[in-house]
Amino acid sequence: MESRLRSAGFDAEMVAEELVRLQDVGLLDDERYAREFAEQALGRRLSGRRAVASSLAAKGVSRPLIERALQDVEGDEDARAAELARSRASRLRGLAPEVAYRRLVSFLARRGYEGSVARRAAASALRPDLGAGGLSEA
Repeated sequence: MESRLRSAGFDAEMVAEELVRLQDVGLLDDERYAREFAEQALGRRLSGRRAVASSLAAKGVSRPLIERALQDVEGDEDARAAELARSRASRLRGLAPEVAYRRLVSFLARRGYEGSVARRAAASALRPDLGAGGLSEA
């Protein structure tokens, strides 16, 4: 917030005073913000850990606060990825299994899941479409 206020033309002393006042009245709390953002992104949006950490860092939240927020709300990354993959897989049913798998893995990676997690979730979600040969998860 400080950098935004400074770039809007407010002087450093005025910005510092206002930030202290906002913290004192509880309107500026990076830790609470990071925790609530992580809960929303991990819980409802089913984002991966990496995406949440990256978003918070881009918003200026410190690395220790990000890690603490992720630990506070951390759930099962594999379960979140599997749920998201299942919900997305229905849109890929008309594609060749290999194409659907590749697109689903890419989608999960863009949502912040690590490669191995994305591959397992995609293979599981598309398993009925994979036939006898299946796709490699590695």
